Amino acid sequence: MPGGVNSPVRSWRAVGGDPVVLARGSGARVYDEDGRSYVDLVGSWGALLLGHAHPDVVRAIAARAELGSSFGAPTALEVELASAIVRLVPSVEQIRLVSSGTEATMSALRLARGVTGRDRIVKFEGCYHGHGDSLLVKAGSGALTFGVPDSPGIPAALAELTLIAQYNDADGVRRLLRARGHEIAAVIVEPVAGNMGVVPAAEEFLAALREETARAGCLLVFDEVITGFRVDLGGAQALYGIRPDLTCLGKIVGGGMPLAAFGGSREIMRNLAPEGPVYQAGTLSGNPVSVAAGLATLRAIDALPDAHARLDRLGASAEAALREALQASGVTGCVNRVGSMLTLFLGTDRVGSFEDATRTDPVLFARFFRGMLEAGFYLPPSQFEAMFLSLAHTSADVGDFGRAAGKTLRRLAR
Repeated sequence: MPGGVNSPVRSWRAVGGDPVVLARGSGARVYDEDGRSYVDLVGSWGALLLGHAHPDVVRAIAARAELGSSFGAPTALEVELASAIVRLVPSVEQIRLVSSGTEATMSALRLARGVTGRDRIVKFEGCYHGHGDSLLVKAGSGALTFGVPDSPGIPAALAELTLIAQYNDADGVRRLLRARGHEIAAVIVEPVAGNMGVVPAAEEFLAALREETARAGCLLVFDEVITGFRVDLGGAQALYGIRPDLTCLGKIVGGGMPLAAFGGSREIMRNLAPEGPVYQAGTLSGNPVSVAAGLATLRAIDALPDAHARLDRLGASAEAALREALQASGVTGCVNRVGSMLTLFLGTDRVGSFEDATRTDPVLFARFFRGMLEAGFYLPPSQFEAMFLSLAHTSADVGDFGRAAGKTLRRLAR
């Protein structure tokens, strides 16, 4: 395997050393092949809101697999999951299930181009929407970590159709859309950036996106692959009261299995084949085992009326602990958080944009990462990723995390 891994950030190039090889997970913990245990703050990159091996999800997967793992044909569970998503996500009336977040964003933009008859899209510097050709242009996440924001293999003519704007710059995107809105099919955005580290969207920024895309006649696409069902049961759009035209979902919607989705109004979605002319297909789309895991996950979350309040309390405690640790150690840094997703940025005291994120100190973060690993905490191996808490984490886990962070930062300050 190139680099020994099947996804670049797993190689730990940003933090040094060899990655741990994980054998199993249970609740809030993971265990490596050498038997060491860690409190997990990666959670399959945010997919495991219930924690590892939740009994309801395990039972659903096993029961469904015994009946057959794949048919390439409709199943009743697909309809049940689609109904659950439509009920929970405010802007979605119809949904198309796919297999990955990249496939969801790629397909949503093809649909936007087909509906509007326009070719250009707008994305924001530092936001990552998967590795589709139109989107891997000045991307964040792994591409930022490796300092290769524009990947070879993307045709220049295609990259030219992607316009780059600055995250949280409402005035800048307003000027762009008023000058070139007639060329633009869609604006795609993470309503909470999670791939340059956690960067919350300013209220006026999201409001400007909704107003100006409507004015220009282009579609607003929310990439809620990370935030969907995490920051609120209805996603960031429910939390902030902004309804996009199209929504992309992933991670939690599959309950830890390969599953993603994109959806919107019936008027827009009816343009998809077989009802309309915009083609999209997939042999494993709506895979019954993945659908069973996703449906069990959504039902379990929905059955807990205080789930997101509890997640927010855990997140607030972790944020407070990190801020206290920074202050006590004298290390320069800041903490960004939305609900149960947060990032400790080291080397700068404020991050509100991609430009701010580039002022951080990845070498210092790498030292922090390794210190926390020694203390028994498995963190994302990059300064530019989010930590995720789950409903399996406890107040005791967060307290231990805060104490370990304090000790590690004090050692770094010496």
